[in-house]
Amino acid sequence: MNRPDTSLVRRARKVHRVLAETYPDAGCELDFRDPFELLVATVLSAQTTDRRVNAITPTLFAAYPDAYAMAAADRAALEEIIRPTGFFRAKTDSLLGLSSAIVERYDGQVPGRLEDLVTLQGVGRKTAFVVLGNAFDVPGLTVDTHFARLVCRLGWVPPEIAKDAVKTEHAVAAIFPRKDWTMLSHRLIWHGRRRCHAKKPACGACPVAHWCPSFGEGPTDPVEAAALVTTQGPA
Repeated sequence: MNRPDTSLVRRARKVHRVLAETYPDAGCELDFRDPFELLVATVLSAQTTDRRVNAITPTLFAAYPDAYAMAAADRAALEEIIRPTGFFRAKTDSLLGLSSAIVERYDGQVPGRLEDLVTLQGVGRKTAFVVLGNAFDVPGLTVDTHFARLVCRLGWVPPEIAKDAVKTEHAVAAIFPRKDWTMLSHRLIWHGRRRCHAKKPACGACPVAHWCPSFGEGPTDPVEAAALVTTQGPA
């Protein structure tokens, strides 16, 4: 991949600095106490909200506190607990499969390497990087829908690249130092959830509007835009 243009790098890093000032508390919005809880919560977060996952995980982890307990779970009982997160049958398959693999291959401990995590059922690069960045302090870029939308709108990645998560990951990785990857992901995702919405971004209330080539996709009037700003992720 070609080296990014110097002016693009400067603009992108300036945007990141402003986002860091705007969202000083940015971080993982899933509740967890250890790598296993974060892995399970991240798998459950597919096609639903972090808030909904956080509502059921206390019950889930009280019943199944580790990989050994979850690997031995009664399928019907597990399905009933995670049902509110949607796609609960497929997610149950993943939780039972990944828990069994962790017990059989990793002595019950979530592995701390990308190449191991992605072998687990239901775990792709996005999920793996969430776990690595937040449970193991290993930098990674979490290319979810918010991340991909924002790097495209900000002009860091062309639309044809932004459609491919791995290509997007590599393109953005070339712009920022590795140490920034995890927090960059959090800040972009927070901005996407709170201001740079998919259908109607709050352009007139955006702290990085000056450096955004997509300014004007949403309302530019400050009052109208401010009404679109939320203080937390979607319910």
